[in-house]
Amino acid sequence: MLEKGNKRTINGWVFYDWANSVYPLIISSAIFPILYETQTSVKNEAGHTIYDTVSFLGLEFHNTEFYAYVICLSYLVVAMVSPLLSGIADAGGKRKLFMQFFCYLGAFSSALLYFFQADQQADQTPFVIGWSIVPLFFGSIGFWGSLVYYNAYLPDIAEPKDHDKVSARGFSMGYLGSSTLLIIVLVLTVFTKMISIKWAFPLVSLWWISFATFSFSRLPKTVAAQTDTKNIISKGYKEVYGVWKQISANKTLKGYLGSYFMFNMAVQTIMVMAVAFANKEVIGIKQTDLILSILIIQFIGILGAYLMSKLSKVIGNFKALGMAIVIWIFLCLYVYQFVWFPWQFYIAAAVVGLVMGGIQSLSRSTYSKLLPDTKDLTSYFSFYDLAEKIGLAIGTLTFGLIEGLLDIRTSILALVVFFTLGLILLILIPKQAHETSH
Repeated sequence: MLEKGNKRTINGWVFYDWANSVYPLIISSAIFPILYETQTSVKNEAGHTIYDTVSFLGLEFHNTEFYAYVICLSYLVVAMVSPLLSGIADAGGKRKLFMQFFCYLGAFSSALLYFFQADQQADQTPFVIGWSIVPLFFGSIGFWGSLVYYNAYLPDIAEPKDHDKVSARGFSMGYLGSSTLLIIVLVLTVFTKMISIKWAFPLVSLWWISFATFSFSRLPKTVAAQTDTKNIISKGYKEVYGVWKQISANKTLKGYLGSYFMFNMAVQTIMVMAVAFANKEVIGIKQTDLILSILIIQFIGILGAYLMSKLSKVIGNFKALGMAIVIWIFLCLYVYQFVWFPWQFYIAAAVVGLVMGGIQSLSRSTYSKLLPDTKDLTSYFSFYDLAEKIGLAIGTLTFGLIEGLLDIRTSILALVVFFTLGLILLILIPKQAHETSH
């Protein structure tokens, strides 16, 4: 087992959040969604979207509908391969190697988004989305794939009593680091116009790789669960199957994963689709408004992560998570009913920031507390990530389908259903688990 509580190792682990969080902020939430929306829609003088049809391989979609499908597919790929690769990583002690592979895949794919272009031949003909969208697909795989192995380090490097604190530090560093690069990008592109906005994507790649290298220098190699490394793939399968049997027999773990599956489905869908919603539904919103609201979320998210960590010490992880989910439910209802103008969107962004960092940080640390003392931590976390990715796939797919059939505002109501089901499953977890997570 690795040495727990080593400050050098913990600092290295925390710093990876600083490195990789530029992807979900700049590419998933801020710059790329705005660029994508700008290149694939037409608005009238009042700022309403009047045309947003895109074409890929001869098929036509709403632009945000297609965006949701691309992201959904990337989540499904990660969900399918991560359990097997996690089993192989545990069996052969290759956790850090797999983490590096997905990190570099995500970073290089991010750089290639510089070449994204949507073409429209004439007015009211679909915007043609070429293969330049493919790096978004692989970038998403790289980011989410690396998190499987990154998260698995937490119970190995920190004592259970410190999981909430260390996890919160990671998310806070992520919010701070990604906000720093976003501000740099805005200075270089919007305020001074020194470079094109498309240079944000190579800068994400450079930032991610550079700071991840520091983390990799601090993170230790893991101990192989199997001493015999022959037939490592079949042993990986066995590793995963064995872990699944243990999870299935553990009512607390199984119940928590079910709850996490539902509420995180909604949380992550909001992160991915918020900008698309604002562009279409918030009257008169400008790109600067969107970027400002995203920065509000980032900085308040730092506070939210620490407040949730403190709250969990007082009332326990499960009650703290339950409170956060209730806030999310009311927030979705507020957005559905009342968010029509930028100032209303700012209020929503502030509340999102407060509960976003908190629920993500606490979800990870709560799961780590519930795990047994084992060498198969990557395999255990692969099921955590499996619940996350399948949830993300279903969430974005549902969001896209409802928009395709009805409208994007109605898609918000599906998120309310997901949060509610997550809350119910959390309440149903056996009471004795609450003491473990306190």
